[in-house]
Amino acid sequence: MRSLLFAPGNHARRVEKALTLPADGVILDLEDAVAISEKTATRALVVATYKAPRHGKLYVRVNALSTEWCFADLAAVVHAGLDGIVLPKTESADELKSADWVIGSLERERGLKQGGIDLIPIIETAKGIQALSSICGAGTRARTVAFGAGDFTLDLGMIWSRDESELSPHRAACVVACRAAGMDSPLDTVWADLRDTEGFALSAQRAAALGFQGKMCIHPDQVAVTNAAFTPDDATVAKARRVIAAFDEAEKQGLASIQLDGQFIDYPIVQRARQVLARGGIQ
Repeated sequence: MRSLLFAPGNHARRVEKALTLPADGVILDLEDAVAISEKTATRALVVATYKAPRHGKLYVRVNALSTEWCFADLAAVVHAGLDGIVLPKTESADELKSADWVIGSLERERGLKQGGIDLIPIIETAKGIQALSSICGAGTRARTVAFGAGDFTLDLGMIWSRDESELSPHRAACVVACRAAGMDSPLDTVWADLRDTEGFALSAQRAAALGFQGKMCIHPDQVAVTNAAFTPDDATVAKARRVIAAFDEAEKQGLASIQLDGQFIDYPIVQRARQVLARGGIQ
């Protein structure tokens, strides 16, 4: 998933628009975008959206397990038509296992496919970063994690700068922990300054270079930029094809390393080229 677009669960117009956009997924929010007084009523509004036409997958961000709303959120929204749950402020493997157990119980009770509903924990506190390895290795239905810089920088008293250099080690930690546990590459944080479109594009490019699979978005205009950042361009695809073709020909001659345009090519480089084509959906 390259792009996951948030929409407030209680804002019908924004939800309707989000579902028509070319985002790989839409996250209907019950957490930060919904006032406390609206949380209970918004659950039914979210479920009513499941039957609406949509472009990509449909997720719901429930409230954190540490809050009074999480269990009731899960009980209300786990129904046919839901693709996944986003669990904010995940800080331990036990929290992830608890959410996984509740979702699994609801699937059984409601005749849904076992394991059919995805679960994405957001890592956005110091405790969450410290517990990354155990969270990723918890053996749950979760196939990846997401990194949330807003609450993370708040928790640590960090200044969230435009170049995001202070986030680099923590982003890299998410990538390493996911891959070490055999999970898919993680999803990157949102970008909060909606006026700074150039800054957002650079943030998405940095995340792609670090090994993230995609980025969470909070505005419709960010979707196309995100999709582009996480999709190889024509020049990159053309080079990958040339690398693969040249190496395949060399292998026929018994060679396992060659030079192409002054670049050393061996098996890891070729595998990287194949990954580029796979990321672009190219056979």
